[in-house]
Amino acid sequence: MLDSAPIVSVRDQIAQQLRADIINGVLMENTKLKEQELAKRFGVSRGPVRDVLLQLSKEGLLVSKNNCGVSVNSSPKEELQPLMIETRINIETFAMKLVVNELDDDDFSKLEDLLSKLNQAFTDENYFLVTEIDMAFHRFFVHKAGGDDLVNLWQPFIYRMRMNYKRLTNAQECYDEHKTILDAMKAKDIKTAISALKGNIK
Repeated sequence: MLDSAPIVSVRDQIAQQLRADIINGVLMENTKLKEQELAKRFGVSRGPVRDVLLQLSKEGLLVSKNNCGVSVNSSPKEELQPLMIETRINIETFAMKLVVNELDDDDFSKLEDLLSKLNQAFTDENYFLVTEIDMAFHRFFVHKAGGDDLVNLWQPFIYRMRMNYKRLTNAQECYDEHKTILDAMKAKDIKTAISALKGNIK
């Protein structure tokens, strides 16, 4: 989705659209999702839809209960949010410490490209894409440090925190927060990078 010429499978397209609907509040919490209705909506068989529902359940956006089917998960309870923020910061801090001396010019070029696309998404008022690029920036460090295993540990926290996201920020503020993280990592200044990371995750 973030590459110049992406090849996106039908399953991934469905997953992206449902994520957007959930994060943007189009699909409200506790809304039941039925395979047959979604298959008709997207013009596919029930197989890909079933795979997507399982994937989004693993990501924490959906919840599956016996005899109740699949529904949109609820936003984290207020008392759990500080714990989720702390856990996410701990994972990303761990990742940054591991990779701070390993990132090369190609890595930094990819991160700069993400920030450029972040600005463009704000210009286009595509706020779901803003969210996706924001997450891709943070995911880059997590994946670089621990591959899919660490991403799979981290991802449910960030998706749940993004549900009905209420933190307001303008384009320049959002860009500046991420640019500070990137510049600090370039300078191998892990202390400043972590401080900027904590300011960005709220």
